[in-house]
Amino acid sequence: TFTAWCNSHLRKAGTQIENIEEDFRDGLKLMLLLEVISGERLAKPERGKMRVHKISNVNKALDFIASKGVKLVSIGAEEIVDGNVKMTLGMIWTIILRFAIQDISVEETSAKEGLLLWCQRKTAPYKNVNIQNFHISWKDGLGFCALIHRHRPELIDYGKLRKDDPLTNLNTAFDVAEKYLDIPKMLDAEDIVGTARPDEKAIMTYVSSFYHAFSGAQKAETAANRICKVLAVNQENEQLMEDYEKLASDLLEWIRRTIPWLENRAPENTMQAMQQKLEDFRDYRRLHKPPKVQEKCQLEINFNTLQTKLRLSNRPAFMPSEGKMVSDINNAWGGLEQAEKGYEEWLLNEIRRLERLDHLAEKFRQKASIHESWTDGKEAMLQQKDYETATLSEIKALLKKHEAFESDLAAHQDRVEQIAAIAQELNELDYYDSPSVNARCQKICDQWDNLGALTQKRREALERTEKLLETIDQLYLEYAKRAAPFNNWMEGAMEDLQDTFIVHTIEEIQGLTTAHEQFKATLPDADKERQAILGIHNEVTKIVQTYHVNMAGTNPYTTITPHEINGKWEHVRQLVPRRDQALMEEHARQQQNERLRKQFGAQANVIGPWIQTKMEEIGRISIEMHGTLEDQLNHLRQYEKSIVNYKPKIDQLEGDHQQIQEALIFDNKHTNYTMEHIRVGWEQLLTTIARTINEVENQILTRDAKGISQEQMNEFRASFNHFDRDHSGTLGPEEFKACLISLGYDIGNDAQGEAEFARIMSIVDPNRLGVVTFQAFIDFMSRETADTDTADQVMASFKILAGDKNYITVDELRRELPPDQAEYCIARMAPYTGRDAVPGALDYMSFSTALYGESDL
Repeated sequence: TFTAWCNSHLRKAGTQIENIEEDFRDGLKLMLLLEVISGERLAKPERGKMRVHKISNVNKALDFIASKGVKLVSIGAEEIVDGNVKMTLGMIWTIILRFAIQDISVEETSAKEGLLLWCQRKTAPYKNVNIQNFHISWKDGLGFCALIHRHRPELIDYGKLRKDDPLTNLNTAFDVAEKYLDIPKMLDAEDIVGTARPDEKAIMTYVSSFYHAFSGAQKAETAANRICKVLAVNQENEQLMEDYEKLASDLLEWIRRTIPWLENRAPENTMQAMQQKLEDFRDYRRLHKPPKVQEKCQLEINFNTLQTKLRLSNRPAFMPSEGKMVSDINNAWGGLEQAEKGYEEWLLNEIRRLERLDHLAEKFRQKASIHESWTDGKEAMLQQKDYETATLSEIKALLKKHEAFESDLAAHQDRVEQIAAIAQELNELDYYDSPSVNARCQKICDQWDNLGALTQKRREALERTEKLLETIDQLYLEYAKRAAPFNNWMEGAMEDLQDTFIVHTIEEIQGLTTAHEQFKATLPDADKERQAILGIHNEVTKIVQTYHVNMAGTNPYTTITPHEINGKWEHVRQLVPRRDQALMEEHARQQQNERLRKQFGAQANVIGPWIQTKMEEIGRISIEMHGTLEDQLNHLRQYEKSIVNYKPKIDQLEGDHQQIQEALIFDNKHTNYTMEHIRVGWEQLLTTIARTINEVENQILTRDAKGISQEQMNEFRASFNHFDRDHSGTLGPEEFKACLISLGYDIGNDAQGEAEFARIMSIVDPNRLGVVTFQAFIDFMSRETADTDTADQVMASFKILAGDKNYITVDELRRELPPDQAEYCIARMAPYTGRDAVPGALDYMSFSTALYGESDL
């Protein structure tokens, strides 16, 4: 095998060898072999026949081999000159390894592994072929035939070969290779079939000749691999762009549907309806919005990751569809939060307003009913003409009775004014049943005016007959004058004792309790007044009985009887303990509300500072350097996990907040944190940790893609942090310039230096925001020296596949590229319009430049 290999090269110089150990002893043909296979001239050989001349020639050959980086172990010129077969064959194998096999590399593997991988890929489509080594995998000859058929299918009819006929297969391959591929027969078919394990070095030497014979095809395969790699990047990026567009559309549509709901401030007429609105809003904040917050954060992360991948693959930046930029999402989100702002406060104010309205409406109905009950029959009484036929004493009695009525009428003036005031307040608070309230109030006011007019008219009639009023029972008159105010006081007391109340604090209920205690303190004096009034009535009765006065047992000056006074007094006494019970129950409710306030405040005062502390810690982590980027990423992910595990405390606080709202508690002096503060802080904390993790992931992506070592990354981070004195995560222009200079970047203070710095700033700050982020800084430090694919490289690869033509055909694309990537190119390549165009020719040049944003497809 080695002899055949040497002769395949020596014949180019017009010579051959027959016996390796004999023909290489003088070193002359050995030097000639090295010149042929290397293409270089060796030192001038010695032509003498003496041993010293031969050793000199062999040493020149060995020195040349060593100069090529080959380490010769235990091989000396004397052994070669002496015809040592083992040493001579070892030297020839070393030459074959260095000049025929070492340069073979597939996907950065070693020479042997690369050659084996090349064979496996070329023979993969062929049945009965499984190349796993360079010995027994080749015994049946099908591997050699498959290599030839893959590159020159017209030379072998592979379908007619049989696995059980190895001699025929081997001889077919060796004959075809020698006749058509200029590869000499280095192997013997009988020896291979008759040997349990063929010689590995011989097989490798022979197979390497096939590799070099098909090197042109290998060049095309390399070009195809490069194109496939570039197209795969574009396909992946396009899928990421489609995913971003869909996620952005879905999020914007949700915001569009939600904002009108939050902006709707149409009030409901009942407490139940408004409380349902509040419950719907709580569900929105706790169940519906948090996933959208995560979607928005994920959208920004996907956008940043996509832009990083585009930069790393030397592609143009991604521009989303109109209205779907990250800034558009943020603007729409701002509109959502603006609509959300104040919505909960409006709901609570509406509930408070409806509560107040219900209370006022009930109070209006109570006072109106009492007043209407009092006025019942008063108009008919005032319109009586009884004075026309009355005696003098009866006229006097009627006049006194009318005076008592006027006193009673004046006492009811306050109630009428209160009823009108309550009706006015209900109107101002937009009470839903205001028309019926207004109608009832108007009826009361009209009736009151009519009573006033009738009262005045009756008084005038009675005054005209005042001469008839000569006598009057002073005791009845006194009784009437004292009974009426006392009766009014009792009615007022009953009204107050039955009056509904609404309070929101312990202090308010304590105020009502104090007022009630003060009222109870007046009851003894009131009872004395009652006894005195009853004493007057008893005295009248005694006089009537003593003097037999015909008074018919009635007081002509008042309708208030002792029985009525006693009945109302007993009612007042019964209402007092009921009022005590109602105040005690309300006091207990306010104590429970205070417990809820303290419970919420205690948790909020822990959770609020905790969130702030975590925000500050994340800020420190994002600028500090501890370990590798992977270490930082793992640390951040553990940190994120600990934050997520805190979520039950937020949920618990939400539950306490719901209890507070259901109890209609509107103020809490035990904390400055509201539930909305906690919600916003929690959402910002989750978003911040997610963004920080994404920044480190992008740094890892940049580092790996650009070949930046961890030491370089640490040096970049240390320099950036040194000049980021305000820990903002960004550098101003002057800070950035100082950072570059500290890393050895030459930026002069002259006009040329300013121009260079302006160019750099346009790269790291394309939006002219006046700041440089760490990611932009890393991109700049790596992009100008990175080994990235370019449009020219892709164009050159397509030219190889096209056989140096200026266009490529559909058949060539489908033959050289995987099916999905071939169809990808066919669908996007424009027709070629050059003078040398043929039907169906495609323009791979414009396609290549379009991949990198240098032209439009």
